[in-house]
Amino acid sequence: MKRSLVVCLVVLGLLAEPAFAQEVAAIPHDLTVAGMFAQADWVVKTVMSILVLASVATLSIWIFKLWEVVSYRRSIAVALDFLAAAPSLGSAAELKDPTAAAMVGVARQELERYPAGTASAFADGIKERAAALIQRVEAAQQRKLSRGVSVLGSVGAAAPFIGLFGTVWGIMNSFVGIAQSQTTNLAVVAPGIAEALLATAFGLVAAIPAVLVYNAVTRAIAGYRVRMNDAAVQVMCLLSRDLESAQSVPPRKAGGLHGV
Repeated sequence: MKRSLVVCLVVLGLLAEPAFAQEVAAIPHDLTVAGMFAQADWVVKTVMSILVLASVATLSIWIFKLWEVVSYRRSIAVALDFLAAAPSLGSAAELKDPTAAAMVGVARQELERYPAGTASAFADGIKERAAALIQRVEAAQQRKLSRGVSVLGSVGAAAPFIGLFGTVWGIMNSFVGIAQSQTTNLAVVAPGIAEALLATAFGLVAAIPAVLVYNAVTRAIAGYRVRMNDAAVQVMCLLSRDLESAQSVPPRKAGGLHGV
């Protein structure tokens, strides 16, 4: 009885050995990220390549926007201190910040449209037009700072779905392979599913930094916009002072020399 049991076990072992060898042979030799990428379907490869490019674009935009927003915030901080101490628009003409300098420039141009001593009579209109022109300067700067931010939002919103498409496509191919091989061995199924799930991982790797960078850049731009509003208020205050100074000086009499 014992001898028969031993013989049965040996026979079962010999029969199972080819199947085990086939299962081991079915497992790919390279299960790293690079290996799975190389063995993936061309559609899955395209999806993962797009997501890699999206990640590179996110990193590039983040570096550029960080430098841009930080430099502009430092520049306008200096301009705010200068505007707060300036007695008039003329003394604020040498501002180095381009946004604040443009605000002062449009306010001076509107003020200088009228001869000396007569601008005070049109003070309300001058202030209204200067405020509208300053708003245009702010809007132009806002558009300039917002360049590339929409790319971050698009990557953060679309990258998970792009990765999911690659995963669905890869799993479909895995099921087709299962049907063609007519086997449900885990060694045959697992590599294809792992390659498909790699696309979802790429999508998350591209989307998570994009969302974080988008929120950080949006907050930084909002803070800069507050400082632009402060600069606009300071310029309008200087314009109002200049108009009051012009009103307090009586116009010269026409004709004669030296006011005679």
